[in-house]
Amino acid sequence: MNATQDKAAEPTGNVKVTRQDWLDAALAALLKSGVEGVKIQPLGVQLQVSRSSFYWYFTSRKDLLRALLEHWQRTNTAAIVAMAERPAQTITEAVGNVFRCVINPALFDTRLDFAIRDWARRAPDVRAVLQASEAERLEALRAMFARFGCPELEAIARARILYYMQIGYDDAQLNEPMEARNRLVPSYLIGFTGQAPLQSEVDALIAYARAVDAGENPK
Repeated sequence: MNATQDKAAEPTGNVKVTRQDWLDAALAALLKSGVEGVKIQPLGVQLQVSRSSFYWYFTSRKDLLRALLEHWQRTNTAAIVAMAERPAQTITEAVGNVFRCVINPALFDTRLDFAIRDWARRAPDVRAVLQASEAERLEALRAMFARFGCPELEAIARARILYYMQIGYDDAQLNEPMEARNRLVPSYLIGFTGQAPLQSEVDALIAYARAVDAGENPK
């Protein structure tokens, strides 16, 4: 542990909130107003602490913004990679695992993904981070399809179809009821994989979606 970490681990005096409190407030501001809304003084007012509290945990606003990007990578990007690598008996089950990721906002925060994309349009350094994360996501999906016997070019194409369709689907903001999406699950799996799913896979995925819709956080 370095000196900065030692300092952050032992707040004293007028430090009333944690590093995570600052990060959560910054995330909320990013989602509401974009990166321009992430400013130290308004966040301090919201948290009811002085600026000195901020500098206990972060060296600058740039440091805070870097922490936001790291949080996004540890959550959204890591979730897609983990679900693509999750053990499965069939390719339809594997794609169903990826569906679980985007169904559950506790795993993948769609609003945060679009906030990062909006930020990246105006910041070349953030755009580079976004591109690297997207390459990591696509590689995980390509490897998933390859694991089940897809030839190289087909695996690349199917990974892109699955990934970019999901991004476009979320961007369209259809706001359709969960049951409407559930009725299409078997056809979606056929479309993405070229194979008919087992009924048990469909049932498990629909049960997962219903649990999320009911406010639960299933595994």
